[in-house]
Amino acid sequence: MSGPRDAYSFRSDAGVPAFPDDQPLIIFDGECIFCSGWVKFALKHDKSRRYRFLTAQSPLGEALYRHYGLDSRDYETNIFIDKGIAHFKSDGSIRMIAGLGFPWSLVTVFRLLPRALADRLYEFIARNRLRIAGRSSSCFVPTAEVRSRFLG
Repeated sequence: MSGPRDAYSFRSDAGVPAFPDDQPLIIFDGECIFCSGWVKFALKHDKSRRYRFLTAQSPLGEALYRHYGLDSRDYETNIFIDKGIAHFKSDGSIRMIAGLGFPWSLVTVFRLLPRALADRLYEFIARNRLRIAGRSSSCFVPTAEVRSRFLG
């Protein structure tokens, strides 16, 4: 039996609607200005247009949060799914940024930090993200130019 951390485990979860999983996917809190800014950064620097995006508030986003044992109402971490494997917290962020290519790939130096320390830093920012940047009264809405890169 496969678990939620196995590659493409979401495909066999009846609670997760089918979705195109042939490109890396970033699932983010669409009501968080900080998180939406993170997505805008990725859109700007993803020259190869590798990444797809999904708000956590969408039915698919909520289903994926539940699938990975996360609270589908309190988005303590973005989820970065690449090659069917979900990455969370600092690991997901480092992988996502590194995937943007040079010079962003230099961020992999942060993998030298002990995971517990890197995750504590991530958690501190995540806990305080709404105080840092605020909350939008509506979900992130992509422009017509990038809409095709968003699921849900």
